[in-house]
Amino acid sequence: MKTLLLPVVTALTVLAAPLRAEQDRPVVVELFTSQGCSSCPEADALLAELAPRDDIIALALHVDYWDYIGWEDPFGDPSHAERQRGYAAVAGRRSIYTPEMIVQGQTDIVGAKPMKLMDAVEHHAETAPSVALTLTREGDGVQIDAEALATEIGPTHVHFLRYSPSEHTKVTRGENAGHMMAHANVVHGWTVLGHWDGTSPLTLQADAPGDAPVVVLIQRQEAGGPGAILAAARLR
Repeated sequence: MKTLLLPVVTALTVLAAPLRAEQDRPVVVELFTSQGCSSCPEADALLAELAPRDDIIALALHVDYWDYIGWEDPFGDPSHAERQRGYAAVAGRRSIYTPEMIVQGQTDIVGAKPMKLMDAVEHHAETAPSVALTLTREGDGVQIDAEALATEIGPTHVHFLRYSPSEHTKVTRGENAGHMMAHANVVHGWTVLGHWDGTSPLTLQADAPGDAPVVVLIQRQEAGGPGAILAAARLR
């Protein structure tokens, strides 16, 4: 049986290097990917290398806009494509594509480029925090507490999501027909819990039944879509 989770030998040393910044402020890496995209498996493999790290929150957002070419991605979600379009609008880009990685809501990387990816991660890890964010489990729920560390943080959205740490799919049609595809940290259940401007401390509760990891993002909201991620936290 073939697999498209390919070893990226040249990237292993780069991806294993610890960040110099504090590891309680993880950097978010979002991968926009699709099982219908023949160029995506290498990027999927890079994300899988990042997934175990505590200093990085690696998220796979499967899009649905390649479904028409012969294979419907079972994890594809139109809201993921909408989020990607929002990033493109804020950055002034006229098109979207896969694979694309967005680091900390700000730096876009086309394809699987481990050196460029880790340079971006390191850069954002060294940026002074503007929001302190903590998550606390409470039975089947999560308490979210945030406090602004900067004078003005602007309008933000509080994002809440879950992910599946590992998924495997046998693809029978489309560009990747005949391959077993492996994915790490497949996102589902993405919601916006509320808005926050940082003028007073934030406390929210969210339902989180089951064992799936929980991720919360405090992300600046720009006129055309999502902007910089100011804080991120995870419960595994």
